[in-house]
Amino acid sequence: MIQRIQSIWLLLASLVAAGVFYTDVYRAQIVKEAGVLTEHLRVAAHFPSLLVAVLMALLPLVAIFMFKNRKKQRSMVWGSVLVTVGFIALNLMRISNFNNNIALQVTSGTYYIGSVLPVVVLFFLILAIRGINKDEKLVRSLDRLR
Repeated sequence: MIQRIQSIWLLLASLVAAGVFYTDVYRAQIVKEAGVLTEHLRVAAHFPSLLVAVLMALLPLVAIFMFKNRKKQRSMVWGSVLVTVGFIALNLMRISNFNNNIALQVTSGTYYIGSVLPVVVLFFLILAIRGINKDEKLVRSLDRLR
């Protein structure tokens, strides 16, 4: 059924994942000849991050409509978990490469809300998996009663 609790968790995961497009992931203070500049790292400015973020936002949305096949829905959510972990790893590597760039003198950097949102997405996806497992358990118990 589409009105199950995992549908709410998957919708929240998709909405939070879409929030990555509107926020900064990292801000750094860079020293240049003209003075101190602030550099904003965003998802939209990096094509691989953009592709993975689109997948991260769409997979939970697609999984909502696979409510008739819980096994496929669970595998879709696990795929979404893998994509989200990949997004986190990709952004950590991107920030590390940015900070280690020899041409730029980064004095200080701060992680922003865009770097925390994928962790919240992971939390919602894990709650959705728990809901799918509870539904599967309920259906199995009802099949035994028949």
